[in-house]
Amino acid sequence: MPEKKIIAVKTKKIKRRMTPPEASKTAKTAQPAHAAPPQNGSRQLSSFEAAMKLFHARKLKDAREKFVEAETGPERDVAQRAGLHIAMCDRRLQRTTVHLGSADDYYNYAVALINTRNVAEARTHLEKALQIAPGSDHIHYALALAQALSGDVVNAHENLRRAIELEPRNRIIARQDADFVPLAHQPPFDTLLYPEKKNIW
Repeated sequence: MPEKKIIAVKTKKIKRRMTPPEASKTAKTAQPAHAAPPQNGSRQLSSFEAAMKLFHARKLKDAREKFVEAETGPERDVAQRAGLHIAMCDRRLQRTTVHLGSADDYYNYAVALINTRNVAEARTHLEKALQIAPGSDHIHYALALAQALSGDVVNAHENLRRAIELEPRNRIIARQDADFVPLAHQPPFDTLLYPEKKNIW
């Protein structure tokens, strides 16, 4: 009987020794499946980084394509940020795809920008409008207003003076314009808007 026990113990030991190599074989076959996601994650991150470079270079269309790539990867944080940047690209692309042709197109769009206090962009469009129609008093007036709002008093005075020269009624309009009120009684605007006061003295 003792001999049988010894044999049983030996077979058990052999079985135990044989099982670890089998387990390690399965572990080796499972390893490639676990190694794939980090590659996708690094690819996702490199797509996001490339997209950010394009975004800062204002190549919005190309940046958007890269952000779409980055949005589909396994890294949630990167995917979320990519999604936010896609929305930003869409908004900016919509804004830049406004088709303007005539001086009035530029003028009307600029007035809308002034109303939303996007003064810097409004000035750019009004300057383009003046290149097309340099003798338009309403464009000079709007540009003077945009310049006044952005603190460019010298150019604002010059364009307002030209607007009044082309159409004298602009003097009355400027007197009643709330946006010109802070400047109306300061030189050189006071003499431009109220020339009659000069003769009192």
